[in-house]
Amino acid sequence: MDDKKSLLIVDDDEIFLNRLGRSMERKGFRPTLANSVSEGKRCAAETAPDYAVVDLRLQDGNGLEVVEAIRKVNEEASIVMLTGYGNIASAVAAVKAGAIDYLAKPANVEDIVNALLADKDAMPTPPENPMSADRVRWEHIQRVYELCDHNVSETARRLNMHRRTLQRIMAKRSPQ
Repeated sequence: MDDKKSLLIVDDDEIFLNRLGRSMERKGFRPTLANSVSEGKRCAAETAPDYAVVDLRLQDGNGLEVVEAIRKVNEEASIVMLTGYGNIASAVAAVKAGAIDYLAKPANVEDIVNALLADKDAMPTPPENPMSADRVRWEHIQRVYELCDHNVSETARRLNMHRRTLQRIMAKRSPQ
C-alpha cells in the first residue's frame, strides 16, 4: 500500500461503522467515520479521501450521493459500495456513480480491503463463500418487506405467498 491511506466510511449502523473503522485502522488506513449522507458529503469535501466504503441505503438518503461527492473532490478514489439489499440495478447504479466494487453485507474486512486495493482494470475474483440460496431468498423477502413499509399483508401479496407462511419465514433467524 502507498502512503495515501485516507479512508471515508459511511454507514448508518453505528456498531458496524465503529467496528469497521477500528479494523481498517489496524490494516493501515486512516478512517473518517460518517453515519449519514449529509455527514458523508461534508467529510468527503473536507478530507478528499483516497478510499471509501459507503453503504447504499442510509437513513437520510442514498449512498450514491456520497459517491458522487467523493468523485467531485478526488476522481482517483477507490470506492466500494456495501449493501444488505444487493440487486443488479443498484450494482449498475453504483458503478455508474463511480464505485469500483459492490459488496453484499455482511462483508468481512478482508473482502473490503481486497476490493479497495484491487487493480482497477482487473476482474474481481468470485467469492469463496457466496450467499446460500436460502440467504438470498431471505434477503429478497426482507427487501420487499421494507419496500412495502413493513406491511406483512402487502409483502405477501407481492411475493405471491400466503401471509402466515411469510410470517413464519420472517420469525426465523436469517440463514447464513
